[in-house]
Formats: sequence, C-alpha cells, structure tokens
Amino acid sequence: MNLNMNSAESLVAQIQGLSGNAGDLTQLRNYLKQSDESLRAESTQLAPLLTELDPSMHSLGYLYILDACTSGPISKEQANEVVLSVARFVNACAAEQIRMAPDKFISVCKRFKDQVMLLDDPMRGVAPLLTALRKLQTSSEQLTTLHPDFLLLCLLSKCYKTGLSILEDDILDVDQPRDLFLYCYYGGMICIGQKQFRKALELLHNVVTAPMSITSAIAVEAYKKYILVSLIHLGQFSTNFPKYTSSAAQRNLKNLSQPYLELANSYSTGKISELQMCVQTNREKFDGDKNFGLVKQVMSSMYKRNIQRLTQTYLTLSLQDIANTVQLNSPKEAEMHVLQMIQDGEIYATINQKDGMVRFLEDPEQYKTCEMIERVDSSIQRIMMLSKKLTTMNENMSYDPSYLGKVGKERQRFDFDDFDTVPSKFNI
Repeated sequence: MNLNMNSAESLVAQIQGLSGNAGDLTQLRNYLKQSDESLRAESTQLAPLLTELDPSMHSLGYLYILDACTSGPISKEQANEVVLSVARFVNACAAEQIRMAPDKFISVCKRFKDQVMLLDDPMRGVAPLLTALRKLQTSSEQLTTLHPDFLLLCLLSKCYKTGLSILEDDILDVDQPRDLFLYCYYGGMICIGQKQFRKALELLHNVVTAPMSITSAIAVEAYKKYILVSLIHLGQFSTNFPKYTSSAAQRNLKNLSQPYLELANSYSTGKISELQMCVQTNREKFDGDKNFGLVKQVMSSMYKRNIQRLTQTYLTLSLQDIANTVQLNSPKEAEMHVLQMIQDGEIYATINQKDGMVRFLEDPEQYKTCEMIERVDSSIQRIMMLSKKLTTMNENMSYDPSYLGKVGKERQRFDFDDFDTVPSKFNI
C-alpha cells in the first residue's frame, strides 16, 4: 500500500467504520494485519492520521498506526512527543479492543518504557504503565509481560508504594517464565526498599526455586539478596534447598555466591568482630553487586539479634552492660538501638533515663482484640480461597491432553504385569 491521499482516507474510513461491534472489529483486525507491513513501510507519513481518530472509540486502528509510527529509530529529541502520544493513548484506549492485538499493545508500551528511560525520567512512565497492564490483564491473577517493566520503572523512580500495589495480587496465570523471574526479582527489591522483608523473602524464594534448565543471572542475583534478607529478617540462613528446586539451581547457586555464604557463616557465630572482618574481606564484591547497603543492614541486625537474646536471659540490664555485651561503642548507641527496636515492635521494654537501666517486658499482645480477630479471619479466608483455586487447577490439569500424554509416556516405562507376582500378604 503506497500511502497516497486516497489510501490514507480509505484506511481512516475503514477504522472508523469497523470499530462499532465485535464482528466489525474482527474484520478490522484482519484488514490491519494484512496492511501491517505496508503501514510500517510508510510509518513516517502516518502521524497526521492519528488526529482523525478517537483513541477511545477507534483503539484497535489507532494502536496499529501508533505501533507503525514508533517502530523506527527515535531520537532523544523525538522521545518526548512519543511519550506524550503513547501516554494519552494508554489512558484513553478501550481494553476490549487492545486485547485483540496484545502483541502490538505490548510493543508500543515497551517502546514507551525505553523512551522514558532514554529521557532519564522513569517516573513519567509509572502511571501509564500501571494503567496499561491493568487494561491488558483479563484478571488480576494474570502476569503480563508489562509487569516487570512497570516494577523496573518503580524501582528507578523510587515509587515503591506504587509498585507494591500490584505485588498484593495472587499470580496464577503466567505466560513467559522470564516475566515471572523479573517480576519476583524486581518485586523483591521493591519490598526491600519498603522494609517489607517477609514479602521480599517470598518473592526472592520464588526466583531461586522456580523451574530452570540453566542457572540464570537473575536467579544468582536473587539468591544473593535472599541470603542477605534472610539474615536481616530471620537472623539465620539455611543452605538447604527445598526438594522442588531445580537441579541447575542446586548445582550452581552456592558456587556463584560464596562471599554471601561466608557472610552467613560469620553471622551465625553471633560475633560482630568476625562479621566485620568478613565484610571488609568481601567489600569489593558486595559493592560490585550493589548490595553493600543490604550488607550494612545485616550488620545492624546482628546488634538487634544479640539484644533480643539478652531479653531471654535478663529482666533488667544497664545500657552500659548492653553496649559491652553486644560490642556497641557507648551506652548512648545502645539506647538508640533499644529505642528503635521498641518502636519497631522487635522487643518490649522500658528505659529509665535517670539510672540508665532497661527493663524487658513480656509481649502485651493477647490476640483477642477486634483488629487481631479480623486479621486472623482475613488470613483464613484467603487461604481457603487459594485452596479452592489450587483444587480447580489440579482438576483442570488432570484433564489436559498434553499432561495426560506425558503421564502416559512415563507409565510406559514400567511393566505393570510384574505386579501380578506380588505375594498375596501385601494385598489390601
């Protein structure tokens, strides 16, 4: 299609005339697919056509033209206009239309992400990409390929709370394994930024234990952070992998993370001097991995763990004794640690400022307030819902032809006739 005046008017007329109902839209999609190569060839002439279309009514046709317009090289000078155009389209487009060409929509959104990064302004991309992935999703349980891009922009712009909004969803539908790896890795980093270490551990654990035929770089970096977050949040780290971890991960992750395992071993001694020595020895490696900030939190957490151990032995203790026992520089520093731990709910204690004595208390939570009952009930309801979903997924899998075919091949390895010779005393 050589885009002259007549063909341009014909294209616009087709889009405007076939955007009314599902049947027409299917016809329009077929027409646009056939014209796709020609549209790309004439991409530099297409931008004026967008002014004749309404992105909310003619979303499918608008998408094809916008995709063609942004398919070529984009200079930094043009990037700002591209970002504005795509953001306006994403906000206005009809979800049911763009889902008819999801690959096109994803391509446009990924180019949009590239342009906001080229402009060194990732925050501009956060809201539009969140809107885009919500429109692309058929349910909140679906992981789209835009999820990792959105979380990356949240990380780069430090919009951690916005990133958390999608991490609350239970993901059950995954198309591409790499999307899951990046979603969990970036999500784990966002949770670390918000100090939600329990959720961070869950997401990083998913990366480390996900099926993989070869050890990915993402899994290696996730494992390093998994070690550090385990020390910060749990005060310990186990080198044993769950049984469902891939053999590739079990073979290689430990070898590729030796400085971090050495740090975990030093941490387990409870001696701050040994931990500091290990950190100094591996400082260059931690800096190179951009994990030194987390390593410093690991060191700080050791002081907290040692103070927590004191609560199991003593009812009262002076700030000076606490400083000496956990190897802090002064009673004032010990007081700051104790106050922070009280504020974070990590210990229960009072400080007598007059004589510098700390009195350790029992946990005041009696688990009988309305708020606590609501939290428990909410957790039970969520577990019941997840159980039903897993049961449904298991039933669907048991009828899946590809799964049944694979199971059938596995069974052919065995000669079940041999079981006829089993002695009768084993019969049930």
